[in-house]
Amino acid sequence: MPYGVSRRVSACVGAVATIVAASLSGCGVSPGNGEPPCLPPAYSVTPPSAKAGDTVTVQAPDADCNPRYGKGARIQVTLTDAAGMKVIETTAPMTDAGAFTYTFVVPSTAAAGAAAVEAVPYGVDWCDDTGRNNRADGTGATLERTSCAARTEPLNIVR
Repeated sequence: MPYGVSRRVSACVGAVATIVAASLSGCGVSPGNGEPPCLPPAYSVTPPSAKAGDTVTVQAPDADCNPRYGKGARIQVTLTDAAGMKVIETTAPMTDAGAFTYTFVVPSTAAAGAAAVEAVPYGVDWCDDTGRNNRADGTGATLERTSCAARTEPLNIVR
C-alpha cells in the first residue's frame, strides 16, 4: 500500500477507535451514590392465560441490589390488550427494594388474544438501561418516559 494511503487508513482507524471508546465509556455509569447500577427486579404474571372476570397477579421480589425507591414507592402496572388498548393503567405500593404484588380482574372490555403486562417503578426513568435511579439524588425532577424497549410479560386473554 502506498505510504500516503497507509497514513490515511491509520488516521481513520485511530479516529474510529477514539469514537468507539468514547461511546462505550457511558456503559458503566454508576448511579452516582457509590453503589453499582441497580435495575428493577424481574416480575411475573400468573396465570399466563385468563378470561374476563379471572384474577391475575403481577409480582416481583426485592432486588438483589439497592434500588432505593424510597418510602411511598409505587409500581405502575399497565395491561395492553390484543387490540392495543390500555385496559388497565394504575399504580400500586412497592417496597424500597422493589418488591410488589398487584392483583387485578381481567376486564370484560379486554380484547381476546395476546396481551402485554408492563410493570415499571413509577416516577423513575429506566429507559437508559444503566440502572441509575434518577430519583435517588433527591432532585425530584419531573419525568416523562422516552420511547424505549419496555419489558413486558405476556398474558393470553381467552373467551
